[in-house]
Amino acid sequence: MTALLEIRDLHLHMSSYEGHAHVLNGINLTVKRGEIWGLVGESGCGKSLTGLSVSRLATSPPATYSKGKILLEGTDLLSLAPRQMQKLRGKRIGMIFQDPTTNLNPAFRIGEQLTDVALAAASQDDTILDCPPGSGKRTRRSAALRLAGEMLAKVGIPNAHARLSSYPHEFSGGMRQRVLIAMAMIGRPDLLIADEPTTALDVSVQAQILKQIKSNVAEYHMGVVLITHNLGVVAQTCSHVAVMYAGNIVESGPVGAVIGDPVHPYTRALISAIPTKNTKRGALKGLAGTVPNLLQPPAGCRFAPRCAFAQPACSNSTPLPEPVGTDHSVACIRAAEMEPMTNA
Repeated sequence: MTALLEIRDLHLHMSSYEGHAHVLNGINLTVKRGEIWGLVGESGCGKSLTGLSVSRLATSPPATYSKGKILLEGTDLLSLAPRQMQKLRGKRIGMIFQDPTTNLNPAFRIGEQLTDVALAAASQDDTILDCPPGSGKRTRRSAALRLAGEMLAKVGIPNAHARLSSYPHEFSGGMRQRVLIAMAMIGRPDLLIADEPTTALDVSVQAQILKQIKSNVAEYHMGVVLITHNLGVVAQTCSHVAVMYAGNIVESGPVGAVIGDPVHPYTRALISAIPTKNTKRGALKGLAGTVPNLLQPPAGCRFAPRCAFAQPACSNSTPLPEPVGTDHSVACIRAAEMEPMTNA
């Protein structure tokens, strides 16, 4: 069976006055229908750019793809013309953006913006609006507006249908984030890219949104890439997880395997930094150093300068992912030597 999304050896450079940054350094990721993949790592590791690349929203220039493919059920998205790609957004690929302030048009009412997305998606799938065949524009727009109100209600907007006439500035930051989530899901996309979708939300609404995403996956048999810093969200929501560091996926596999039995030193460091009920004051572990400057990345394994297990050989070449279990792979030359992590 063809995978819903397959990223093969993707390399992305970003040009600036300072030089060329090798931001994505050979990304490989396969997402099947029914799977929710968590993409985790520190800020600056390339998570958001990976998501934007799938939607073809990384502006070129400065972005340049020097190598690789992004396949949506066998179709290479990097080879499509802009007009062809535009038709896929909203219906086949949904995107929840990280910053609701800059991704809603302040000049249009919330209902208008949601309705336009619903109509665009319905132009390829009439079942979205549930209108009789041959319905006129007025009927379709009314159905789209009704669907917009239903979606706002699903993401927790009080008095949802009345709020369709509001402008973005009349919503709080958390409510605007919920509007973006509704906008991404209103077209029932086959693939949803969610970039920190619950960061601006309180815990109760966060749980509601994550439950809604899982429900959509089950109902519409879609796939999700959830970009987040929160390993707790990944453990609770995702079926699989890929850990990114400085443009590389260093460990990937089922959530239970990666979080329950982490192998890569970077994954272990992230999990060790999570406080537990037994963590004493001042005993929380941190990870020394920072993500490297990708204008001049270190040779070989990019994590080696911060790794307690690094050897001279780590600087010779970029390690390739190797299987360490069922569907569980790690990009580390010392993976076979790692002892089980007792506090995972």
